[in-house]
Amino acid sequence: MKALIIEDEKAAVRNLKALLKEVAPQMEVIDVLDSVTESVAWFEANPAPDLVFMDIHLADGSSFEIFEHVRITAPIIFTTAYDEYALKAFKVNSVDYLLKPIGPADLRQALAKLEELHHAPESRDSLPELIRTLQKRGRYKTHFLIPSKGDKLLPLAVDQVQYFCISEGVTRAVVSSRESYVLPCTLDELTESLDPERFFRVNRQYLISRGAVQDIDLWFNNRLAINLRIPTGGEGRILVSKLRVNEFKNWFSGY
Repeated sequence: MKALIIEDEKAAVRNLKALLKEVAPQMEVIDVLDSVTESVAWFEANPAPDLVFMDIHLADGSSFEIFEHVRITAPIIFTTAYDEYALKAFKVNSVDYLLKPIGPADLRQALAKLEELHHAPESRDSLPELIRTLQKRGRYKTHFLIPSKGDKLLPLAVDQVQYFCISEGVTRAVVSSRESYVLPCTLDELTESLDPERFFRVNRQYLISRGAVQDIDLWFNNRLAINLRIPTGGEGRILVSKLRVNEFKNWFSGY
């Protein structure tokens, strides 16, 4: 099996090569690339390898830029220092990840998953979706600028928001201090721009964080009623759309 390494840290390259020699001595590293530019040129001039180890942050930019210039058909194992939310995004796809610093057990597990992929080639169709997911992940909104009194803009971190809601046709962000801020966007737009690991669209009116949930009541017809830590102005209870109950349970549990 021929493997290509795309990594700009020399120490990480040495470590990965040593681990491959230990865990998969039959694997041949055919080249090591350290930039987007070099990688694009390599794929344009060479046949696809059997496997690519790809770091996300390279010397001249994000490795996702490579996919904007060339089509990569080889399975990819990402090597990254991404946080736990990104790791969960990786795990639901057929291509695995290796979290730095990489250990032998991590590599064995990733290669075992690759072997499963080899025997189920149709699952490779998930690679483009993984790439799109991770590209988008880097663009999730982290702050808002809220118009304030006078000519000021008030910075609001997404981390502060308990939930977003529609009230009288206006989109509001409700924060831990119980204050609410009017946002010049729709819930649909927020749903697209916020990290789905952190916020869930429970119905047409509410987009909530896990931290907003005080407890959950079993409701009629197998529905769920969420009691919020910060009331919405009524009883503080919102209903999860019936079609989204199972999805909500999985999201809240971290699956």
